[in-house]
Amino acid sequence: MMQLEELKKNADRFTGFADVYESARPAMPSYPVEIITRYLGRTPECVVDIGCGTGLSTAVWKGRCGTVIGVEPGADMIGEARKRENDQCRFVQAFAHDTGLPDASVDAVVSSQSFHWMEPVATLAEINRILKDGGIFATVDCDWPPAWNARGELLYKDFIGEVGKLEAQIPELTSRFRRWSKNGHLDNIRNSGHFFYCRELTFANREMADAERLIRLALSQGGLQNALNNRPELIVDKLEQFKRNMRDLLGPGTFPIDFSYRMRIGVKPS
Repeated sequence: MMQLEELKKNADRFTGFADVYESARPAMPSYPVEIITRYLGRTPECVVDIGCGTGLSTAVWKGRCGTVIGVEPGADMIGEARKRENDQCRFVQAFAHDTGLPDASVDAVVSSQSFHWMEPVATLAEINRILKDGGIFATVDCDWPPAWNARGELLYKDFIGEVGKLEAQIPELTSRFRRWSKNGHLDNIRNSGHFFYCRELTFANREMADAERLIRLALSQGGLQNALNNRPELIVDKLEQFKRNMRDLLGPGTFPIDFSYRMRIGVKPS
């Protein structure tokens, strides 16, 4: 298992841009809620959203379960999330492998676009500990970029690709995080031995956007923030060119964008 100091690097990666994250990232669609409820066979009494960020993925459970608890290690993110607290929803600042929640206390655990930042063996052991018998675990990840326009998508992919090359080539940037492949999620769930049934589902969800939202969406990605916070001279000119290109191509109007998702689930034995 990773040392706590290494896990903290992953949490710190998202420090300083909770407002951008909140305004640009997609809201959790209702489909995962429907699937989890269907596999559970009833309305869940308690759901835990690990790596909840600003609570975008937690909010979808309002009125669809008894209680939802968001778990997030980052101080900035949990601060933004707590604006959503109410009688049905609360947030806990903790790491996914050590939530502090009671044994066998929750019906479902969800990780939305965050499981790749968690050490899978210890995290899945913790999920198994807090899940009731027959409980559900689900990871939900969207593909980047969303679908809207071929030229715009190429601009986005090329720019984020440049950011990825910097992270891979500059030790100062690479040393600040550790990420697990999303492609390994299903195998990690299956190989944990905690679940008797595992599978992957795919779906899409439509939202509205304009050029400014897509620029903020790029800014909400941890790799770009890593570069801007630590080696801005390497990326700031390319960022400004990306902004100009997106604004010139897309103009001032709004248009639909489609986020495609991959959902991996595990069902704990009853």
